[in-house]
Amino acid sequence: MNPAPSPVDLSKAIAAIQETGTRWIHELGEMPHPNSFNEAWKMCADALAKEPEKMAVLQVRIAAENQRLLGLLSHPAAQPATHSDAGEAQTALSQKDKRFSSDAWQTNPGFRNLAESYLGMSQLMLDAIDVADLSPHAKHRTHFFMKQYLDAMSPANFLITNPDAMEAALKSQGETLRAGIENLKSDMAKGHISMTDESVFHVGKNIAMTPGSVVFENEIFQLLQYAPQTSEVYLRPLLMVPPCINKFYILDLRPDNSFIEYAVQQGFTVFVMSWRNVNVRLGNLTWDDYLLRGVIKAIDTTRVITNVEKINTLGFCVGGTMLASALAVLRRMGHDVVESTTLLTTFLDFSEVGDIEAYVDEAFVKRRQSEVGEGGIINGAELAFAFSSLRANDLVWNYVSSNYLQGKKPPPFDLLFWNGDSTNLPGPWYCYYLQNTYFENNLVKPDKLTMCGVPVDLSYVDMPAFVFAAREDHIVPWHTAFASTHYLGGEVQFVLGAAGHIAGVVNPASKNKRSYWTGGNKKSGVDAKNWFAQAQENPGSWWPRWTAWLSEKSGRKISARTSLGNAQFPPIEPAPGRYVREKN
Repeated sequence: MNPAPSPVDLSKAIAAIQETGTRWIHELGEMPHPNSFNEAWKMCADALAKEPEKMAVLQVRIAAENQRLLGLLSHPAAQPATHSDAGEAQTALSQKDKRFSSDAWQTNPGFRNLAESYLGMSQLMLDAIDVADLSPHAKHRTHFFMKQYLDAMSPANFLITNPDAMEAALKSQGETLRAGIENLKSDMAKGHISMTDESVFHVGKNIAMTPGSVVFENEIFQLLQYAPQTSEVYLRPLLMVPPCINKFYILDLRPDNSFIEYAVQQGFTVFVMSWRNVNVRLGNLTWDDYLLRGVIKAIDTTRVITNVEKINTLGFCVGGTMLASALAVLRRMGHDVVESTTLLTTFLDFSEVGDIEAYVDEAFVKRRQSEVGEGGIINGAELAFAFSSLRANDLVWNYVSSNYLQGKKPPPFDLLFWNGDSTNLPGPWYCYYLQNTYFENNLVKPDKLTMCGVPVDLSYVDMPAFVFAAREDHIVPWHTAFASTHYLGGEVQFVLGAAGHIAGVVNPASKNKRSYWTGGNKKSGVDAKNWFAQAQENPGSWWPRWTAWLSEKSGRKISARTSLGNAQFPPIEPAPGRYVREKN
């Protein structure tokens, strides 16, 4: 057992973790470009100043909030609610917020009232934005930045205002502070917050384990073919296009939740693209490179290896956006080589993209273009944090408090290990994608864009499509994914799953959890709300529904292949390959 630290050592440890923790919080709280928060809040304040009647209403709200806090101060801690002299309930907001719901927060009047004051004033500041006379975009942007600022300034994020952390330090005689400093140093070196015990997971050993081989590679991707697990397989193979922003093994975490292995076990011959984690040498790759030398090359190679005219395809997130673009290019060129496509939580229409819209304005796009538009890389950790910030309390500040202030090690969780295993992107690719999707929404405008030398019109994507969205998705809002279906030229089956962007997709059939919705009004022009009003909820995973749909597009059954690849494309190395193991 380590000896108890001296008062001097303990004081130094507290000072060190407070200083480094505050600096880390500041870095994590950086806006996309300087003064974003200040500019947004000034716009709101100016708008309210022109409307004295709204200011008067807010002043009444402030007075009522002060009265609520006084009511709480005059009653014992940990009491769910008190009553003012007027008989109105005075609710303890902190009891409903998991950041402040522990006994350490609730049994100490000082800490509980600190939390109450923070939560009450935070809500007032957000309400002020809601009533300000701003455009919808400006209001959304200001609300988002204010929420980011308020989340970052929570008393739970600072050592001396977090009773859980202080209590743990006292009980451990300072050991939690030392552990927190070590956790902080380790994460600063890695460039991201540890959300799980990363030492537990090893790609190819206990995740990404489905047997197969790399059968093709170029500078951009490796193509994996998986070994059959049934005596017969469908004639047409399935090519999966995962997002290049992340590594492909989100679809192959463990045998009990691997979407890839599930598809193989249903008798499909599965190929998957494993995108390169690009370095500076590859920083000039463009959107067209990723289509022509990426998706289209993978389609051609899959056809050659399996000796078929047509294949089935599947794209996930931005992989679906690239897949749809590639299919539009191929069909415009007159190539009929894809029988069906599946799009999982995919944007085609970027008209409503949720909270991430707050990051993307003209100044941000121009700055990115000047920085990396002509070459360079976008660091994967930066992108990962940008998406985590959309759910900052769950995916950022929760771990700041637990890992650094309380010195805890997060438990092992495969999905969060994958979330931290980020990939870099080439600057020209990223800038093209940012400009033409999130900022200008050009992909749904017929012939607005030219890719690989031909105009792009999504109506040319005329093969049957299975479109899946997740109801609680904070990255690809489901109603926007639904709107994308109106631009496709073929028959579309839309399915809505429960949960979020990842958990909605990775919902194993064997566990029979959650639910999904089907049916609804499929008439042209119907919106998501009307579709959902008529949809039917089905218990369990959507995977069997997709399997039944895909089997109808996959041709007859044939004897399973005894070897992977072919004479032209022999196996290079076992799955999951080298590219997926490349770290930043």
